[in-house]
Amino acid sequence: MMKKNVWFIFLVVLAGLQTAYAIDIPFGNGGKVLYDMKTGTFDILSLEGVWLKRGFSTAKNGEAFLNTKQYTQREYTKGSFEDGYGVGTKHTITSSQRGLPDFKQIFYTYDGKDYIVVEVEIYDKTRKLITNGFVPIEGTLVPDHTDQLQSLFAPFDNDTFISYDSKSLKDTDELYSAEVGVLYHEQNRLGHIIGSIDQQIWKTGVRTVKNQDQSITVQALVGFTAKDINRDDMPHGSLEGNSIHSAKVMVGQFSDWRTGMDTYAAHIQALQRRVVHEWKEHTPVAWNSWGAMQQDINYDRLLKVTDFFAHDVQQLASGQSIYIDLDSYWDNMLKGGLEGDYSQLKKFADYVKSKGLKPGAYWAPFVDWGFDGGANRRVEGTNYTYGDIWTKVKNGYHDLDGTRALDPTHPGTQQRLALVIGKLKECGFDMIKIDFLGHAAIESTKFADPMVKTGMQAYHRGMEYLVEQLDDQMLIYAAISPNIATAPYVHMRRIACDAFSSIKDTRYTLNALTFGWWQTHLYDYMDADHIVFKNASESENTARFLSSVITGSVVLGDDFSQPGRWHKTTQQLFENHQIWQVIEDGKSFIPVETDQYVSRIFVKQSDSEAYIALFNYDEEELHLTLSNEKLGFDNNTRYKMINLTDNSIHYLSPEKPIRLEAKHAKLFKIQKI
Repeated sequence: MMKKNVWFIFLVVLAGLQTAYAIDIPFGNGGKVLYDMKTGTFDILSLEGVWLKRGFSTAKNGEAFLNTKQYTQREYTKGSFEDGYGVGTKHTITSSQRGLPDFKQIFYTYDGKDYIVVEVEIYDKTRKLITNGFVPIEGTLVPDHTDQLQSLFAPFDNDTFISYDSKSLKDTDELYSAEVGVLYHEQNRLGHIIGSIDQQIWKTGVRTVKNQDQSITVQALVGFTAKDINRDDMPHGSLEGNSIHSAKVMVGQFSDWRTGMDTYAAHIQALQRRVVHEWKEHTPVAWNSWGAMQQDINYDRLLKVTDFFAHDVQQLASGQSIYIDLDSYWDNMLKGGLEGDYSQLKKFADYVKSKGLKPGAYWAPFVDWGFDGGANRRVEGTNYTYGDIWTKVKNGYHDLDGTRALDPTHPGTQQRLALVIGKLKECGFDMIKIDFLGHAAIESTKFADPMVKTGMQAYHRGMEYLVEQLDDQMLIYAAISPNIATAPYVHMRRIACDAFSSIKDTRYTLNALTFGWWQTHLYDYMDADHIVFKNASESENTARFLSSVITGSVVLGDDFSQPGRWHKTTQQLFENHQIWQVIEDGKSFIPVETDQYVSRIFVKQSDSEAYIALFNYDEEELHLTLSNEKLGFDNNTRYKMINLTDNSIHYLSPEKPIRLEAKHAKLFKIQKI
């Protein structure tokens, strides 16, 4: 009897020790983080079991690398928190050891949310620390059927005609992605998402590695730079202080990774401090001169374009004014350069307004196009030289797209910006397209503002100054720019790089929508760039126009000062009010297929309406099979499909494939039968 009691007491003590070594952090519907206080590692579980094993965190301190596994002492605390997205519990594991900074791992769990947010901090009250990198989470993913897993590459920006890319892990061993990474199954849509939810200080990358044993290592790299992704050719900037935090990183498993990305974007949007003024008008519709007119801008041609939209097309049913937006080379109408006579530009803006339309202009505030002219040129509106305001980088200067980056924190850059924006406001412009913004996010060896240490800090400083100068007077449209970090400063953003009239342009643009549709939650409107019809076939023109409609807004680009078939094509489009109704809410369609370069099927559902868009990018006709299940519709409901270009009727059924001509597209409104 005595032996049994001793054995029972031993088991009780052992259980108590195991509990002391393991911290249970619950989240969502049955999810939990199991943190091993002895090893400094953790597992993440759902109701189905463990999906991330042996997680840990790393930080740099100078040239030294610290990781939670090397520490010997740990303490756990928790408390409630509230932010712009919700309320929840903040769980902190503080690792400490003599001679090392304290290393804090912070797990945020939101009430009712099936994912966690992770942040790390290094702290030392006795000495300053310096770091340019953290890995808040690294671990081994435990997915089913690794050979069927897709890994998503998301670009940092939309420059250099970069594309999203989804690769099968059968075909690749390593992949980097900017800000967010996704591993998902196309067959059942189950996916794992790791992504930064703040970009105020740090650039973040996600690294996916398939190991020899077919296991998958994932890392969130805070302080990430790569020339072919975020354009930097030098290490990330460093912060100094007694306490330094990483970016916050979302980590979650979702039954449909598309829903997970919608959640990711909504979380970011809720936490971002909106700087641009609230947009209360209709979805923008515009014409932009870069589509076809380009450098041939002149006053007389612009009046003809204005007259076409004022007199030769039907007014949109919603009644909004169309923007007549001048792109690069509007300075053809200046006398004496940027400090000179703007009277003809003002005359143009007045004429546009007299016709019931709205004038727009263009500016690239953080680049120098004339850098070949030398460093000693005076910066307009200042006493500085261009050599003073060029961004200083490891190898001298940052040149991309034929232009040189300007330091957005430099007073010379800001005074030049204030000069031009002030002149455009005086002319009465209602819209501005801002371009090459990625140049403002480049890491530098030294910014003019000594308080700014990283490229993202510089970017936000420059963009805040720009919005301040615009003073709530214009619709702000971003062209080339960081995908996520631009959202607080603009109303509307182009989802990809330049696109024109061909089916290849449509395919390229819709690659960005296929994998970047979720940005519709960050911006008031996304845009598929100027639509150019020129002399392309009717089917290609239909596909190009519909690519814009399903992205969320419409910008036309043909040269309407010159005769051509594009006049009639555009007039016919303005007569079709059913199609224009699709963009009234300004929100994007979502992809149905995500295992190819671009989806052929997109859907949009709201409380009152549903639409399907189909695209054929090939040289031969295509028959697409659709089903309720594939589209995410109710399996017990029958649906009628109304073609919005010719009003023909079809019925949604897998037994009745939809025929698409070569290089063509169709848009259907869906009604229950």
